[in-house]
Amino acid sequence: HQIIIIIGDFTGMIGDPSGRSKTRPPLTLQETRRNGQTYFEQATKILSTKKIQMLYNSEWLGKMNFADVIMLGSKYTVARMLERDDFEKRYRAGEAISIHEIMYPLAQAMDSVAIQADVELGGTDQKFNLLVGRDIQREYGMEPQIAITMPILPGTDGIEKMSKSLDNYIAINESPKQIYGKTLSIPDDLIYNYFMLTTSVSADELSTIRKQLEDPATNPRDIKRRLARTLVALYHDENAARAAEEEFDRIFVKKDLPDEIPECSISLEDGSIGIIRLLTETKLVASNGEARRMIEQGGVSVDGQRISDANAEIRFDKSIVVKVGKRRFLRVKKA
Repeated sequence: HQIIIIIGDFTGMIGDPSGRSKTRPPLTLQETRRNGQTYFEQATKILSTKKIQMLYNSEWLGKMNFADVIMLGSKYTVARMLERDDFEKRYRAGEAISIHEIMYPLAQAMDSVAIQADVELGGTDQKFNLLVGRDIQREYGMEPQIAITMPILPGTDGIEKMSKSLDNYIAINESPKQIYGKTLSIPDDLIYNYFMLTTSVSADELSTIRKQLEDPATNPRDIKRRLARTLVALYHDENAARAAEEEFDRIFVKKDLPDEIPECSISLEDGSIGIIRLLTETKLVASNGEARRMIEQGGVSVDGQRISDANAEIRFDKSIVVKVGKRRFLRVKKA
């Protein structure tokens, strides 16, 4: 059997309504392709490249004409669609449900038809979509797929499910220091779930971890550090895990600088530059507004000195080290 990874470049333009309390903004084809560029790289961290085939669902959905869409729509009822939990809640609350959202489960079902799927894997929020896939496969004379669901992993914010669009994710192809640092940012009450859902520790170890977390004498941060090391070692190696922890301690515990800091040069006018211009021109932030927010939140420092004035002028002769947030460092040299 072959593992097929389907990049939803076409369905991404519709926007999956799963778990949504309101209509999700649709994306362009270019945006969905861009979002899917790293999927293969991440998948092959776990799965053999020899057994993976990656397909874009625009290959079949993009070829359907309006008659095909009407025919597909005739194979499912509105009543069945409104059985979906999030649709039912929105309908009862008087929230708008767009027709394109109702079409999403049918479009995803056509993925199962197109590749004649035997098994489809998804999160628990995808249960309805997977079952629609089984129904539509029957309509096309196929044996219905087996639907396997997995628990939803909460994001680093501890509120929403982990998602790239919400920027609360830890990517398995990130650097060791990024994986380590992001893991330490999760709320303490997620430590056990992360061990259970993202690592291969045994059931006995999980039981021990639970008892440790329930013990008032245990500092959860110690268990979280073990989790961070485990995740780095899983996608890199033990040496990378130790190095990431040492660097984290050096930067955030001992308040030292990382071993490697990217550099750039910038021109000064009269020997100085405004802090907002410094942040935007070096691309440490995306906009003037973000620069002001970071300064107001105390997230900007120059050579270890916090900058609290958005109108501050920064003077230097050779170079300075600018820090934004917890993990963004840049050595800025005078051009």
